[in-house]
Amino acid sequence: MSDPIIRITGLNKRFGDNHVLRGIDLDVQKGDKIAILGASGSGKSTLLRCLNFMEMPSAGRIELHGRTIGKPARPSGASTSNGTATSTAAAELQMTYGATELSEVRKRVGMVFQQFNLFPHMSVLGNVMEGLVTVLRVPAQEARARAMAQLDKVGMAQKADAYPGRLSGGQQQRVAIARALAMDPEVLLFDEPTSSLDPELVGEVLSVIRDLAEEGRTMLLVTHELGFAYHYANRVLFLADGQFYETGTPDEVLKHPQRERTQRFLERYTAFNF
Repeated sequence: MSDPIIRITGLNKRFGDNHVLRGIDLDVQKGDKIAILGASGSGKSTLLRCLNFMEMPSAGRIELHGRTIGKPARPSGASTSNGTATSTAAAELQMTYGATELSEVRKRVGMVFQQFNLFPHMSVLGNVMEGLVTVLRVPAQEARARAMAQLDKVGMAQKADAYPGRLSGGQQQRVAIARALAMDPEVLLFDEPTSSLDPELVGEVLSVIRDLAEEGRTMLLVTHELGFAYHYANRVLFLADGQFYETGTPDEVLKHPQRERTQRFLERYTAFNF
């Protein structure tokens, strides 16, 4: 097996006293289609936000193509002047991150959010072009061509001159996906991309994600659409209490879960077919 695109080792995230992620380890290989499941509050969205540094990890190492992001920092309480023993927290690897480095990471690890986060004062085309022009410094004519190509891919080219307020939720999310694709990321992160949509609009967004999966893109998807996860993913990760509680193929986790908490979680979802 080739080296992973992303390697996560001992990832921890705390918000004050709330220990949201507890020592996450994960390798993401090129072409992986990973579905991340779990109850609300289990840390799914926080995990994705740490992967493109919308949230700064409290501890742990994230590598992109074998290169560690950030530099090791002296853990709080890791050592004392008299050489006394350190605390458990001190054993966690803590990192410091530079703004320029993180900007480069975000170009390579794209993210699609629950809320579409489109600029309301910009047209659809302007929203997709914005990152190309301001972040990648692509000339306007080339940025326009690239943006239109991605809008065409998600079936939104005909709405290029429209403004977000005139679009349905499903259309806005497809524009948000085009915006992420325009940056040509190596990895795409989807944070419950259909959770804000009316039920009749969910299918159009999932169809776009399925098409991207069939292209061989590397993607991590947080979702409650378990039927889609079964058909989309090559790996399923069930997150509970900030840890991977059960992992495996879609058949192993969704059809034949071995652990009680996974079984109880799946019992609540009876309206999907495999």
